Amino acid sequence: MIPNAVTALALCFGLTGVSMAIGGKWDQALACIIIAGVLDGMDGRIARLLRAQSKFGAELDSLSDNIAFGTAPALILFLWSLKAEPRFGWLAALALAVCCALRLARFNARLDAAEQPHKSAGFNTGVPAPAGAGLAFVPIFLWLISGSEWTRVWYVVMPWTLFIAALMISAIPTYSWASIRIRRDWRLFALAGVGLLGAALIVAPWHTLLVVALLYLGSLPLGLASYARVRRRRASLLAPAPEPAAPAHGH
Repeated sequence: MIPNAVTALALCFGLTGVSMAIGGKWDQALACIIIAGVLDGMDGRIARLLRAQSKFGAELDSLSDNIAFGTAPALILFLWSLKAEPRFGWLAALALAVCCALRLARFNARLDAAEQPHKSAGFNTGVPAPAGAGLAFVPIFLWLISGSEWTRVWYVVMPWTLFIAALMISAIPTYSWASIRIRRDWRLFALAGVGLLGAALIVAPWHTLLVVALLYLGSLPLGLASYARVRRRRASLLAPAPEPAAPAHGH
């Protein structure tokens, strides 16, 4: 019950974000999606700690992610900017929602697959749904920080939305929590960094989230290079040893 309740709470926060957007409360709408992302990161860990994993919970988690990080962000972006050009703007919003659903369907279809090269190496395939929602909100972060209307015009927001939708269904390897290894002598610094991040989110939330989003974007080419190194290392380990050369015979 407990992890499923957390998942249902994340779903409710996602839908509440849409309600806030309808009322023009953009900062509260984004806060609801962010809280949904935090809850989404907690439910799976709670289920593992309580040994309460279930097929029902996995399906509920996928449906919650689709609404909170696909449908809700698409509607928020449409209401905030894309409705200025209803035809093309709605297509971009649909693309974000549909690509999120396709990404989650691909993830579910591969749960029982024996061979998952990215997952076995500690990587995700494509940008995860919560990260995709956060990246899609970058124009709103800029608008909340600067108040500049150029970040809100539909012909700026629409290509960005399509770009993020494409990243979600792409096959590029991206870093996952499983691929992060912190050395023992760096753990205190990591804990201090987490504390400072929490303080920054309270003091300057939109600046902090913008920096986090840009750092994540910057990690995408690093993930590609890191996975390429892993593949080369695996290939060298699996390659057959060269046969010894035959001794030369004299005449």
